[in-house]
Amino acid sequence: MSYCRKEGKDQIIFVTKEDYEKPSTALVASATDEDEEPGLILKDGSINWNCPCLGGMASGPCGVQFREAFSCFHYSELQPKGSECYDAFKTMQECMSEYPDLYPSKDEEEVPESDSKKLENVENKDEPQTSTPLPPTAEVS
Repeated sequence: MSYCRKEGKDQIIFVTKEDYEKPSTALVASATDEDEEPGLILKDGSINWNCPCLGGMASGPCGVQFREAFSCFHYSELQPKGSECYDAFKTMQECMSEYPDLYPSKDEEEVPESDSKKLENVENKDEPQTSTPLPPTAEVS
C-alpha cells in the first residue's frame, strides 16, 4: 500500500513495488500558446509594454514620451511608415537629453579598445603604417 507522510515542509512518498512498476497515469500539461511569453506585439495587435525587449524604456523618466512615439510609429499607416511621428520622436529625444546618465548618446558611449584601434586605422588610412620614416622622394626633371 502506497502512502504519503508530511514532515514539516517536506512530503515523503512511500510506494509499493507494484505501484512503482505500473505506468504513470498522471497527466502532464503540455506547452500551449497560452503558456508562451508574449512578444512585443500581442495577438490583438496591441503593444506589450511589459516586454523585456523594450529594456524598461516604457517605464523610465521618458516613458510617456517613448510610449507616444512608439505607438505613433506602430499604428502608422502612412508611407513611409511613421512619417507623421516626427514631433513625437523629437519630444522623446528632448526628454532623453535631459537624462544623459540613463540615456547616453551613441557618441558618449565607450568604444571598446579594439574598436577604437580599428577606428584610428580607418581615420589614418592615408598615412603610412610604418614605424620608420620613409626616405624623401627625388624629383626627376
